[in-house]
Amino acid sequence: MSTLNPTHDPARRSWIESANQPDTDFPIQNLPFGVFERDGVARGAVAIGEHAVDLRMLHESGLIAAGSDAALACEAAAAGTLERLMAMPARYASALRAALSDLLKSDAPQRTRVQQMADALLPRIDTLELRMPCDVGDYTDFLTSLHHTERHGRYKGLADPLPPAFKSLPIAYHGRASSLCVSGGEVRRPHGQYRDANGQIVFGPAPALDFELELAAWIGLGNRLTQPIAVDDAHAHIFGYSLLNDWSAKSIQWFEQVLGPFLGKSFHSSLSPWIVTAEALAPFRKAPVARGADDPPLMPHLHGLRDQREGGLHLELYAHLSTQALREGGARAIRITHTHLDNLYWTFAQMVAHHTSNGCNLRTGDLLGSGTISGADDAARACITELTNAGRDPLCLPNGETRTALEDGDEITLSARATKAGAVPIGFGECRARIAPALELTFGPREAEAAA
Repeated sequence: MSTLNPTHDPARRSWIESANQPDTDFPIQNLPFGVFERDGVARGAVAIGEHAVDLRMLHESGLIAAGSDAALACEAAAAGTLERLMAMPARYASALRAALSDLLKSDAPQRTRVQQMADALLPRIDTLELRMPCDVGDYTDFLTSLHHTERHGRYKGLADPLPPAFKSLPIAYHGRASSLCVSGGEVRRPHGQYRDANGQIVFGPAPALDFELELAAWIGLGNRLTQPIAVDDAHAHIFGYSLLNDWSAKSIQWFEQVLGPFLGKSFHSSLSPWIVTAEALAPFRKAPVARGADDPPLMPHLHGLRDQREGGLHLELYAHLSTQALREGGARAIRITHTHLDNLYWTFAQMVAHHTSNGCNLRTGDLLGSGTISGADDAARACITELTNAGRDPLCLPNGETRTALEDGDEITLSARATKAGAVPIGFGECRARIAPALELTFGPREAEAAA
């Protein structure tokens, strides 16, 4: 699962200088996949420093040997969706990463030829209109942080803050794939039913809007209906990972939640546009955090020797908040969360294994969210609700503003960085969006009067 190859070599450098900067998310050791649009045509891409390789142009250039695994992968990824590449055996994406690494390394034999094409082949990322990497058929969001789950149970006044099943299986709900959106742009404040301060049930713009800092896994190879995926085989079915902000209208969610989240979640979820491959993350594999001595033993379908050895990641995650007042004052966004993937109680392999344990079939392009990655420390609280103790302790910003929930004009930016001694750090790019005011809606009697 964590086999290393020359693409991971920490001594390798690129002739693209921005890929060699210590703070870049996209060094030559990363090479994540994405999609952008140029002249009305969607194209596959790979990020390198401040640039992106246009895979459609690369495929047409003849720079990769025809008929090779790398060439077949490049052809599959050149179109406006990555589904074909994600559905191929892992060796194809691996071969393409290796070929790109060889073309972009500082001593590349074809460096001169690639540089001659660089203006068209390697556009700057900040000039691109990035798109969703593929069409998501199904989206499942898990609830795998013990600290997040326990805190919310206390906020709701539950006698036992943790659901009885939490330590026995990865809890999840089926999310809404149609409202998954790529990073950037606006999140429109939703309308819905909730209890107001007087306990009355009202309908209107959701007052308690929140972010949720998550990591999402993209399914590559799926499984046939009725055929579960073993936990130690699960990582072979994960193509890669992106950041996920599962925006929440807590006022709506907490009133409506009986069978699970519905309208309090389905209005918008944001994804970082780049898929960091499982292969790129191989140097950062680690053992997951050990279970507590009093925790129930793992069920057989959730226990794997390889997963217990390297089912975790050395991955730190961050959330930054920018308000309209901060931006007008020229101030930078404020870091409000710093957490670690160790704060998940379940691994992604266990999520995949449990998801399919009843025979459910996952398909290429399906998305699995980790759930909010909150830790025990105050700084590791990964949503506004936790940061403010459900509104009792307002979040105080340096300019004197306070928040108990997100307000219109607030912008949340998620980021993450994989680090380990002896490896070049890699990142995920940003997952960012800004809250826009609710639309003005009219219902009921006005419509009836108009019809009359």
